[in-house]
Amino acid sequence: MKVGSTGPAVQRMQQRLSDLGYWLGTPDGTYGYQTSQAVMALQKTAGLGRDGVYGPATRAALAKGVRPTLYVSGNAVQINLATQVLTIVENGAIVAILNTSTGSGQQYVNEGETRTAITPRGTFSVIMQIDGLDEGPLGDLWRPKYFVGGIAVHGSASVPGYPASHGCARVSNAAMDMIWARNLMPMGRTVLVR
Repeated sequence: MKVGSTGPAVQRMQQRLSDLGYWLGTPDGTYGYQTSQAVMALQKTAGLGRDGVYGPATRAALAKGVRPTLYVSGNAVQINLATQVLTIVENGAIVAILNTSTGSGQQYVNEGETRTAITPRGTFSVIMQIDGLDEGPLGDLWRPKYFVGGIAVHGSASVPGYPASHGCARVSNAAMDMIWARNLMPMGRTVLVR
């Protein structure tokens, strides 16, 4: 199954993803962008190819109930740079697993200075947030939650299966709206990047 597929089999797959914590909105039997993002998060967690297509290997990973290893407890956001998966934890339990795209490692020029696109490792906390579009010199950030300097978790129209950002952790715009609606990254929330 892939984007454009519809029917009861899609809805069963969506429900199983949701039950495991892979966020895709409401299971509705239509394989759209959010379902593709959830499938990609599962693929990344399972160490599979990252194409967002639900094939035999992805089906097996879903049947096994593959979920990210947690390195945090309590209430926190965990960003795994190796897998490119963002996991939101509340009271020690996974509440949302999201596809993310972090720093590409490529060089870029900003305000005449050459920099490297890196998402810093460490333990941080949400220090600033903007409930709307933040138009920056490197692009637009949807409803960003900043956790160190100019680095944020934010919504984007482009969240590929590989590191592609200037250093932020991109999630889909719909996922970012869900984070705000459910207050999953309030000010001060721990953000572990590893």
